[in-house]
Amino acid sequence: MKSILLIGLGRFGRHIAQELNELGHQVMAIDSNEDRVNAVLSYVTNAQIGDSTSEYFLRSLGVGNFDVCIVTIGGNFQSSLETTSLLKELGAKLVVSRAERDVQAKFLLRNGADEVVYPEKQLAKWAAIRYSSEHILDYIELQDDHAIMEVTIPPEWVDRTIGEINIRKKYNINILALKKDGKLDMSITPDTQLCRDESMLVLGKYASIQKCFRL
Repeated sequence: MKSILLIGLGRFGRHIAQELNELGHQVMAIDSNEDRVNAVLSYVTNAQIGDSTSEYFLRSLGVGNFDVCIVTIGGNFQSSLETTSLLKELGAKLVVSRAERDVQAKFLLRNGADEVVYPEKQLAKWAAIRYSSEHILDYIELQDDHAIMEVTIPPEWVDRTIGEINIRKKYNINILALKKDGKLDMSITPDTQLCRDESMLVLGKYASIQKCFRL
């Protein structure tokens, strides 16, 4: 269990608060808007109304005691940048800040952010890849050129074994697991037979996965 300081309770911030709560972490939520703070009270450990660009206010929170500080302020980049910079100056261990554009990410990283997230950009890329192909069921980007994808079993592979299709040798793609009825099976071997109603999780370069599955 980690202690998280979450600053900014718009839609993105609220979703993060809910997910952190479900994962069992302790969350201190901050926003300058009373209605937004009240909306998350049921699923955070504590919440306060305050101005995160105020050094006095942030200092009163003891930011150095939190494992992670997440800045999810949207629509006001100046406030996000000031908050990020102050958090690091006050001894925050890890600062993760939200960016909407590449230029914002550069400023945030230069001014205290250890990591930057792009919720809109990342979701846009996921949706474009997910819904531009009939074969991709899910997608996780690992690097610019590598990804984990959940793909349907090609018809010509049905009833064949993993060893027979041998995509690791042909395309340098690893099969991580098979999925059926929402359940993952990671105990796969070269003798595991592929079924029509399964999907597979594969890891490799995006270009190689495209070529292998004709995406």
